[in-house]
Amino acid sequence: MLTITHTHEAGTMINGTSRGDGTAEVLKTVGWRWGRSISAWFLPQSRDRLPKLHTITGTKSALEAAGFEVETEIDSSHRTTADVEAGKIERQADRVDALAVKAERKTRADDAAWANAQAAHDRLPEGGEPIKVGHHSEGRHRNAIARADNAMRKSVEASADATTAQARADAATHTTDARYNPVTVANRIETLGAELRKLERRITAQCYDDTRGYLDATAEQIQARATRLAPHLDEKRDQIAYWEAVRAAQVESGKATGYDRATVTKGDRVKIRGQWREVVRANLKTVSVTTGYTWTDTAPYAEIQQLMRSE
Repeated sequence: MLTITHTHEAGTMINGTSRGDGTAEVLKTVGWRWGRSISAWFLPQSRDRLPKLHTITGTKSALEAAGFEVETEIDSSHRTTADVEAGKIERQADRVDALAVKAERKTRADDAAWANAQAAHDRLPEGGEPIKVGHHSEGRHRNAIARADNAMRKSVEASADATTAQARADAATHTTDARYNPVTVANRIETLGAELRKLERRITAQCYDDTRGYLDATAEQIQARATRLAPHLDEKRDQIAYWEAVRAAQVESGKATGYDRATVTKGDRVKIRGQWREVVRANLKTVSVTTGYTWTDTAPYAEIQQLMRSE
């Protein structure tokens, strides 16, 4: 018996598989991946999200068609965005620590490989003495050169591994800061708002009939859609509320600017991405600024770093 499970915290996983039982071939075709660290198959990008019922149903059908018996245990509830973000920050901190340890280990390996390469080089005859072909030392000389060459190659590979590991560790330390960058937060709020409006439109969207074309949704259809999409709507609204609170705190602390159409007018000068530009037009969500050429550029209000009044 195979069991497909889903929780908001753990994501979508499957229990009951074993190596060589034939499930791998089926799961790969429907988008599943093997998690080496958790020793289980999982559905990518399913953690901290509501269940992808279409994919789960497709997986169940594909496994049953291959002769497996499958059941599902699906939890469609969701955690608060605050809990989700706290979990992400904690996991990222653990990842930073793990990458730092790995970088340190690779650096030590690099130092050891370099020391071995130097030692192998020092064992070569001094002054670059050529190989004496036919002499009793020829074999020993060739072996020393081969060992030195091999040691240097390993040193170069270890140095590359150490550089890569350190770069990954350095990048990981900035991941959370980048996620909470004021401009990124403002853009995320806009994206989530668009996704929410799209979900709301789906509830009352028209239905297409092959003979009569597009028809208004009936009350029963609207109710069924509202019930089915309710968890998604609740989740999206909670996400928006969380990030709006983050945005408000950033504006209050001065970490982010709170400019909008009401505070920016034509003729003002604004600093965007380190450059001062004159405002040509204050739009609903963006500001149009001069470029020094015949055309203008637009930028979201969140990207305005400073503002200088025209007067």
